[in-house]
Amino acid sequence: MNDNRLGTAVSPYLRLHADNPVDWREWGPEAFAEARERDVPVLVSVGYATCHWCHVMARESFSDPEIAELLRRDFVAVKVDREERPDVDASLMASASAFTQQLGWPLTAFATPEGRVFFAGTYYPPTPVGQVGSFRQVLAAVLDAWTERRHEVDANAGAIASAIRQGAEADAAAQGGEVTARVEPRLPSVGAVQGVTAQLATAEDTTYGGFGGAPKFPSAPLLEFLADVAADDTADADADVERVAAGLLDRSLHAIRSTELTDADGGVFRYATKRDWSVPHYERMLYDNAGLLAVADRDQARGIADFLRETLRRPDGAFVAAQDSESTIEGRRVEGEWYRLPLDQRGRYAPPPLDDQVLTGWNGLAIRGLAVAGARHDDAEVIALARAAADAVLTAHVRDDHVVVRSSTAHGTSSAPPTIEDVGLLAEGLLELALVTGAVGYAVTARSLVDDGLAGRFEADAVLAAAGTATGEQPQTAMRSGTVALASTAAVLAALTGDQDLRTAAASLVADRARTGTERPLGHADALGLALALQRPSREVVVVAAVDDPLRRTARHARRPGTVVATVTPEQARAWADAGFSLFAGRDGTAPAAYVCHDHVCALPAHTDAELADQLR
Repeated sequence: MNDNRLGTAVSPYLRLHADNPVDWREWGPEAFAEARERDVPVLVSVGYATCHWCHVMARESFSDPEIAELLRRDFVAVKVDREERPDVDASLMASASAFTQQLGWPLTAFATPEGRVFFAGTYYPPTPVGQVGSFRQVLAAVLDAWTERRHEVDANAGAIASAIRQGAEADAAAQGGEVTARVEPRLPSVGAVQGVTAQLATAEDTTYGGFGGAPKFPSAPLLEFLADVAADDTADADADVERVAAGLLDRSLHAIRSTELTDADGGVFRYATKRDWSVPHYERMLYDNAGLLAVADRDQARGIADFLRETLRRPDGAFVAAQDSESTIEGRRVEGEWYRLPLDQRGRYAPPPLDDQVLTGWNGLAIRGLAVAGARHDDAEVIALARAAADAVLTAHVRDDHVVVRSSTAHGTSSAPPTIEDVGLLAEGLLELALVTGAVGYAVTARSLVDDGLAGRFEADAVLAAAGTATGEQPQTAMRSGTVALASTAAVLAALTGDQDLRTAAASLVADRARTGTERPLGHADALGLALALQRPSREVVVVAAVDDPLRRTARHARRPGTVVATVTPEQARAWADAGFSLFAGRDGTAPAAYVCHDHVCALPAHTDAELADQLR
């Protein structure tokens, strides 16, 4: 009997498996209660809707009636969308690292009915390949261990859970305790942060650009860190380090935009399978493209923005999560072939399908990237895209200035709880948009979200909490961390309000990550960039002028670590002051003016481009 329960799922990935003969369940206490009642292990398969190898394993194994019968008889089978449930994915990935360093999706984990993983891997083929056993062989080995060596299973599961719990407790102590005590945390020195540039220079592929060998990823957080170092023109900055960082950044961006990694329509693929950036892994993720917007040059940023508008944007203005690598050409389901067609021929075939989830955090990242790129390149259309996305997410996913929804699709709203990724990335995106547009409402919501984030108001998953395997947000290499975004937003709010407790909280959130990043920058680059900013003199630049005043353009090019730039009209300045942002108090004169301040102590207002440029120097 087929008892597959995914047909009503909100997640597009889960719905892709609704017709499998496997009796899939969604993640939750009910599935693990069933396993306890039957005394069987739980297979947890994690993936996402645009994952090519997830599709392959589904066709090879999960569509096989014989494998489905094995799973029905001897396991409880659970499907998880890693985009919908990043908390579950992070915990299972941490567990899987005990068995393999080749982590990725699909993730295949086996857990006890208590929710503790005792074995895990990634993709398993239908027949053995080299040293990799077939999926059937893996199922047989797991079942043999479960029935014949249960004491070993329980010991492995307990040891892994204990290690995860200890790591999570250490992270919580390093962050929460310091925030509560309002003690200035120990950030890595500026010299140590700058020294990471030399590590990256050693890792650069001087032939093809980028870092390391194959596969090659765009790694937007790493590129943004280089941009921060390159822009650090304070008095004690090392000019040689700045030049090295700028060169690494420029060469990497050139490689990304001039190779197959960037499609003809401007969108960027997830990674290249070859060292020379050729043969992309053809799926296109919102987070990669959104992250690159923050550092891209004018043409590259406009190409990415066009891709977001034409392909990932919904009619309400929000962005969906991704576009698939596979498409149907001449009746065949193939990877990448649609993308290899010239643009003028693609219209003959249906484009690769979309992962139609609207994810709060990923949209926050897009709002930030579009706002930054639109301001830097003076592109009002790009800023308008950011504003439309913000309004759509605020309408559908936020209530009374609190995030209440992580994921939604046309099929409804997911029950998955919002995470720090959603709160932090949306807060950062909204505050950046507020500074660019002058619309204080976005900043008010961002301030409320930061309060939520610092208070740790996140719903813990019941299964992970009971198993003691909730990890919290883990460092990421491809996407900006929600924790770092929350800290960055707190630091900017400190500059706007004068509340130094917010600055201390920001440092507390990133200090441990940044110290680790000086030795292992991949995965911690975003924390390194913020650590640099927090140790630079606080500088606030406020332009009070009409939307077309040249002072705005001059101010927007003043970005450097430690600097906050806000552009408002006189009416908007009054609204910011009335909302409690003290930096704007008394700055609502009728004549255009720019104020360059350090810790709220401001120089005389500049009224011309030349005066402002002189003060900025």
